[in-house]
Amino acid sequence: MSRADRLVALLDERELDSLLVTNLVNVRYLTGFTGTNGACVVTRDERLFLTDSRYVEQAKQQVTEFERLEASRELLGDLAARLTGRAGFDDAHVSVKAHAALGEKTPSGVELVPAAGLVERLRAVKDEGELAAMRAAAQLADGAHERLRSDGLVGRTEREVARSIVRGLEDGGADEVSFAPIVAAGAHGALPHASPRDVEIPRGVLVVVDLGARLDGYCSDCTRTLATGPLDERQRQAYEVVLDAQAAALGEVRAGAVAKDVDANAHERVESGFGIGFDHGLGHGVGLEVHEAPRLARTAEGSLEAGNVVTVEPGLYVPGEFGIRIEDLVAVTADGREVLTGFPKELVTVGD
Repeated sequence: MSRADRLVALLDERELDSLLVTNLVNVRYLTGFTGTNGACVVTRDERLFLTDSRYVEQAKQQVTEFERLEASRELLGDLAARLTGRAGFDDAHVSVKAHAALGEKTPSGVELVPAAGLVERLRAVKDEGELAAMRAAAQLADGAHERLRSDGLVGRTEREVARSIVRGLEDGGADEVSFAPIVAAGAHGALPHASPRDVEIPRGVLVVVDLGARLDGYCSDCTRTLATGPLDERQRQAYEVVLDAQAAALGEVRAGAVAKDVDANAHERVESGFGIGFDHGLGHGVGLEVHEAPRLARTAEGSLEAGNVVTVEPGLYVPGEFGIRIEDLVAVTADGREVLTGFPKELVTVGD
């Protein structure tokens, strides 16, 4: 079944007659279109893609399974005219203003129905082509960590290292980075989402490095915590606690695993092992976006299924002292899991 056909099955589940898809990531997933102005309407009988004159030629090359229609740059009026019956729209991405405009332009008898998350449900289960792209993106991320090991960290600023990561990934073939890299040394590493500073990295500290590459639209995400010299016993103990929790959590990732239980077990291991936990979720889905469904968190719903790709990233953060996070990108398979990231997780020491 095509992605659009699978989407129609979800329309039946929600008792919808048509669905308006305006989020560009979802449009790309369904149609292959990578431009900045496009949308589609899916019904049981029609697959319609609309864009303006700037992208007509691009759409001819990329959009092969939808009927292509040229519209004005303000697509809403043309889209509204194509909606029928109970028409779903993505209330998570359609603004109040756009919703009002849709309501004014839809034909008589059309009922606009909030229907967020339908395409995202499909995106959460990757096919082999998507997994191949993510494996390649993960290899690029591994290469970036390897370059840090060879190039060194001591005496370089966090910002300089972050910029070198971006250059290296792009020179290595990435479309772009999945997100702005995190490079956080010493006490700065206790901030889970630290921004790189113009501060030199000293010897004898832990450095959290979180990075990812985007390739053919698909993201990778990998965190390692590196040492820049000998550590004290407390830091070494903390690292081993996180490493143990991460290994245990990886072992729990399988089809049918309850997402919030995998998260809870990792939190318990870190808290019982060191007395300090971590506030963020254990992991999140990755695909066309670096944060998407499913989630491994206290509030997560449902279970993992084959085809999901998630991060497994427990951490430990001691304010004013240091931070540690170890993260792998993991595909759920029919009989277990495939860890896509490969850079070593045993503590690596990087000098100058």
